[in-house]
Amino acid sequence: MTQPKAPGLIDSLIPVIVLIILLSGAVYLFGSDSSAGANQIVLIVAAMVAAVIAVRNGHPWRDIERAIIEGISTAMGAMLILLAVGALIGTWLMAGTVPAMIYFGLKLLHPQFFFVATCLICAVASLSIGSSWTVAGTLGVGLIGVALGFGLSPEITAGAVVSGAYFGDKMSPLSDTTNLAPAVAGTDLFTHIRHMAWTTGPSFLTALVLFLVLGLRTDIELTSTALQEMTQTLAANFDLSLLTLLPLVLVFTMAFRKFPPLPTILTGAFVGAAIAIVLQPDVVVALAGSEELSRPLALAKGVWTSLADGYVSTTGVVAVDDLLSRGGMSSMLTTIWLIICALSFGAVLEHAGMLERLIRSALRAAHSTGSLILTTALTCIGINIVAADQYIAIVLPGRMYKAEFKRRNLDPRNLSRVIEDCGTLTSPLVPWNTCGAYMAATLGVATFAYLPFAFFNLINPLVSVAYGFSGITIKKLEPDPAQA
Repeated sequence: MTQPKAPGLIDSLIPVIVLIILLSGAVYLFGSDSSAGANQIVLIVAAMVAAVIAVRNGHPWRDIERAIIEGISTAMGAMLILLAVGALIGTWLMAGTVPAMIYFGLKLLHPQFFFVATCLICAVASLSIGSSWTVAGTLGVGLIGVALGFGLSPEITAGAVVSGAYFGDKMSPLSDTTNLAPAVAGTDLFTHIRHMAWTTGPSFLTALVLFLVLGLRTDIELTSTALQEMTQTLAANFDLSLLTLLPLVLVFTMAFRKFPPLPTILTGAFVGAAIAIVLQPDVVVALAGSEELSRPLALAKGVWTSLADGYVSTTGVVAVDDLLSRGGMSSMLTTIWLIICALSFGAVLEHAGMLERLIRSALRAAHSTGSLILTTALTCIGINIVAADQYIAIVLPGRMYKAEFKRRNLDPRNLSRVIEDCGTLTSPLVPWNTCGAYMAATLGVATFAYLPFAFFNLINPLVSVAYGFSGITIKKLEPDPAQA
């Protein structure tokens, strides 16, 4: 059997060019709604173009199909977590957990300091548990609700949530990406974290200042009629005792103790359902909407409905009903569709050798330390766009550039830092990336809408590249004493 032909540079560029042109058209025609179906079609068409080129180069279709299936399977865990988060949001709304977070947030947080407080709260929470997804799916949902209650921008709030959540995800020793990056690059965990502090610290402080400035420019009247109406409606329709926050405490306790994400989130969803039955039985029965059923059956149907299709608020106050009507596993299906299409495209490119060919071409242009770090950064960002997965955006550049960093006498901590500065942090800025799709679906704000306000995620890669060109904190390999 003949070996498939290695793809040329033109072969490798054609699917990417098709993707860029069609995505531009989708965004122009559909705007922020493009991820509801248009982007999925674009990704499938681009994957077909890549597959045709791969077949022409001698790759059997069965091998390509197998690569697509394997590529999708790498995100099965993420897709199951998405379904679990949808269920969690549905039961937490019904249980009063999210309404309580909104109610107490409106009472305790000042709108002028809300954006910076949101970023800090999410950063501390994510740093303690090492999971941006868990923080966004729990605290993030509540903070978006608080923002809407104040009449503040949900886009800026989502940017603050993403910035804070990814600060903790990037710097926590409990985070999977924080452990993955040094392992791939060939350094140790705590050396990696200490080295990242040089780029992460200034970037995060700059982001906090920007959120503070945006907050101080807001002009919100704390005694407004709309704000009072919202808090009164929440208090009238839900039992807002501290017990409603038990599912939140449980999820964070399990995450801190390093329970796997899927059972942690599912446990939070089912505990939320139990709290709803105990504290909000009338709300559960109302969601069931079946007067002919006995009360136990109506409670069961209400819980079932919240898990599958989310919660629908019927308070009669439009602002509250719009805020609280969401969630359910079914709400995540469009996002899962997007992830499947994106990973299919990335899998074809990787299997056919197109990604590796593009990286080799980029490496030829990297003559200095600064240009090497820039090339690595652009590779991470490009893989987040093309392969749609942050883990591939960390592993592939780490594997491809490790030898080159060593050849140029650069300590591997430099490589581990740049692949996390640019691979981890830009993943939630791509709508079809697993991270971007998750954040948009969970927070209810389109990725391109919050992108300009994800200050930390935008600034940190620029700082990382600037350090590369300036030589600031760029470490050289220490001489080996055994060879001295």
